[in-house]
Amino acid sequence: MTHLPRIAISIGDPAGVGAEIALKALGDPSIARMAQWILVADSAPLRAAAASCHIDFGTLPCEIVEPHALPDDHALAFGQLRAEYGLAAIAYVRRAVELCQQGKADAMVTAPLNKEAVTLSGRAFSGHTEYIAELTGATESRMLLVSDKLATVHVTTHIPLERACKLDTQRILRTIQLGDEALRLMRQAPPRIAVCGLNPHAGEHGLFGTQDAEFIAPAIAQARAMGIDCSGPHSPDTIFVRAVRGEFDLIVAMYHDQGHIPMKLLDFESTVNVSLGIPVIRTSVDHGTAFDIAGQNRADAANMKSAMRLAVRMALGKRARQAKGNDEDASV
Repeated sequence: MTHLPRIAISIGDPAGVGAEIALKALGDPSIARMAQWILVADSAPLRAAAASCHIDFGTLPCEIVEPHALPDDHALAFGQLRAEYGLAAIAYVRRAVELCQQGKADAMVTAPLNKEAVTLSGRAFSGHTEYIAELTGATESRMLLVSDKLATVHVTTHIPLERACKLDTQRILRTIQLGDEALRLMRQAPPRIAVCGLNPHAGEHGLFGTQDAEFIAPAIAQARAMGIDCSGPHSPDTIFVRAVRGEFDLIVAMYHDQGHIPMKLLDFESTVNVSLGIPVIRTSVDHGTAFDIAGQNRADAANMKSAMRLAVRMALGKRARQAKGNDEDASV
């Protein structure tokens, strides 16, 4: 077992489906044998989820780390929007990050939390990626969506569209770099990258806007000068089709919905959310807490399994890269 990566799983909002999908995923033998799993959760939500889906979590192949955000005798209320559950969810994330920082975990997987539940506590919160960046002192972070068919990294995510349209060449360049680094980790090979334009038809030579030529094209030129295989700006309405047909491995989207809508349409069930620009490997399901079905044994663990597999793949890729670096150092 010592050669297997150690992966921490935070269960998200206790009132949602996070604990259920984590338990169901761990019950799959093909998932169980991929890693040494660490479940970051309190006993109350685990007991409630296990009872609802008839699983004995004590028999599952994982270590349980309890942050004690909820008392052991807490009577869980599935589907309820509560500040205490929002705080518990971020406590689980914080503990998983600590395990990664301490070298006790090689990567982390996050189940969904509810942003509104967190903000009910009075804490400002915009998402997992931004929170983990805050915890780790990272000055920048990006969101990458990955499926078997395609990967898309976003220049901006959870901000108003008006702000997202105020482009910055250096931010676009850094997004290209981060996407390139992540895909190399997953594929062990350099990806072919397509960069979206902002405007319809990527501006149509200035007819529909000048941002594409003023901000995006210079970022692409700088990335290419660094040896990154990227092109664009491409018309956003056709580039995803070209990529799915095999022309590109990664797309750089300028804002949240430009990337999310086609990715979820292509493969909603298997698309995994990955945080870039932070010093820990973090993957996540790409769906919400599903309060409407929580506690009813109706949640599908397929997306959680995809996130867990990708975390293992990235952890092994990082290990291989480090080993290669050590070999090169030794040969000097």
